[in-house]
Amino acid sequence: MNQVHRPPAPAVNWRTHLSLLLLALVYVFSYIDRNVIAILIEPIKREFGASDTAMGLLTGLAFGVLYAVMGIPLGRLADQGFNRRNMVAMACGLWSLATMACGMAGQFWQLMIARMTVAIGEAGGMAPSMSMVSDLYPKERRSIAISLFMMGPHIGMILAMALGGWIAQQHGWRATFLFFGIPGLVLATLLWLIVREPRRGGFDGVPSAATQPAQPLLAQLRGLMGIRAFLLVCLACGLGGIAGYGYGIWGPSFLMRSHDLPLAQAGLLFGLASGLGAASGAIFGGWYCDRLTRRDPRWQLRLPMIGALLGLPMGFAFLLWPAGNWQLGSLAVPHAMIFAVGFGFFNAWWPPLCYPPASE
Repeated sequence: MNQVHRPPAPAVNWRTHLSLLLLALVYVFSYIDRNVIAILIEPIKREFGASDTAMGLLTGLAFGVLYAVMGIPLGRLADQGFNRRNMVAMACGLWSLATMACGMAGQFWQLMIARMTVAIGEAGGMAPSMSMVSDLYPKERRSIAISLFMMGPHIGMILAMALGGWIAQQHGWRATFLFFGIPGLVLATLLWLIVREPRRGGFDGVPSAATQPAQPLLAQLRGLMGIRAFLLVCLACGLGGIAGYGYGIWGPSFLMRSHDLPLAQAGLLFGLASGLGAASGAIFGGWYCDRLTRRDPRWQLRLPMIGALLGLPMGFAFLLWPAGNWQLGSLAVPHAMIFAVGFGFFNAWWPPLCYPPASE
């Protein structure tokens, strides 16, 4: 009987950890470049005379539609055997250049095009990165690796709001885009030069999916659409994403308009409250879910539901709480910020629990 020879599992070494670090940093700057516009809404509005509706299109629809649509074919390319390291590096370089182009836009329509280009670049970054992380580590170490990778949005939120607000107040909104675009170009270069494409399925002892005959895209979509549980989870994640992104984009403007905070202070407080709250919530949610699912796997869905239900009143309280401040030295902290921490904590339960690691 012929035996199928399988190559030995890859080794986990310093290069593996460095690759995870670089991919995580790329994700951090992906989130910064995606969301830094939140702290810049007010100065952009003043310069271009734009309405809130126009800013909503710029920050939401112009980005979200392209990001969602382009993510499908780009994710499929990663599945079909394209070099994922190259895809992520090129995507990072594209969205970083587009972020810098946002800072050089002379007219609102130019800013809109640059923003849409950011979306196209970022659509090619997430899926290949997650696939690479799953192939960098064996199954028993994969959860912690993906958890570390998924800290990117929380770190990015803090940096985008706090540092971005200070740069905008001191040097103008255009400088903020330029400042955050440059590190992405450096990261794209380092990723290209240092990170190696991991062998697909190397730790799982199974043939690479890229070597199997690929189904037509429409056939794959029909198969996925036939899975009711998958559809419901996707719908829930979509609604959670709409709420979270809307809150995150307009939160700093709300603090500036309703609590009379200057730009830099609004960014600092909102970034720290939301970022630290979300980071601690993600860690707690993942740890607690691991404990609960040992007894009953249904907690994998119950806990995100509970987090969403607990976060909802926190979000309303943040928006509706009467004006009033605590004074910390020269820093005025609105009482409503305590609810921003709570919303970030509970709303961070669902993303890591609804995106389980590959091959788990």
